[in-house]
Amino acid sequence: MRENFRINAGIATIGFNFWPNLVMAAGNMLNLPNILTLSRIFTVPFLVGLLWWPDWKLGYLLATVLYGLMAITDYFDGYLARSQGTVSKLGIFLDPIADKIMVASVILILCATGDIEGYNVIAALIILLREIAVSGLREFLAGLQVSVPVSQLAKWKTTFQLISLGALILSGGLPQFGFILTVGIWTLWAAAILTLITGWDYLRVGLKHMD
Repeated sequence: MRENFRINAGIATIGFNFWPNLVMAAGNMLNLPNILTLSRIFTVPFLVGLLWWPDWKLGYLLATVLYGLMAITDYFDGYLARSQGTVSKLGIFLDPIADKIMVASVILILCATGDIEGYNVIAALIILLREIAVSGLREFLAGLQVSVPVSQLAKWKTTFQLISLGALILSGGLPQFGFILTVGIWTLWAAAILTLITGWDYLRVGLKHMD
């Protein structure tokens, strides 16, 4: 009887300690920057849904607004994490994943709907392949505890990429304004060129650590 009481008391103590610690850990992980990053991931299906029908101009316009909000969270999650001192391992892990999911999803749906077509698909393919290759290189280098800082060219690549996809989405909602499509295509190729340059920088660092 006494043994059972001790066991039950021990279980109760573990339970009392476990739940507050779990809540505290969840609170630390689900800070505002991480919530913004997660919102970007969970919003992707809605963005793709709005772009699913090429002839639905209103859908494209709504997608432009939604894409703009997602791009804003891409800036503010990192800014808030640094300014508030809430940079977390979860945020470091999720942020590049959220970016790649958003970019890859938009590129694929725009290719499927014909908004990106012809030779321009090559530029989109370059961006997609680079994202896959760099993800693999980052994982490889992380295992060796080697970090590659983000260069200024990489930041320009991201800027051109965001502008390009936003312009291509908007052009689907406002096809009468041809210059929007022109901006989207030119910045897509600019992003693709910078993608090749920055991708080579990552590869060069990776090759140095390969036997």
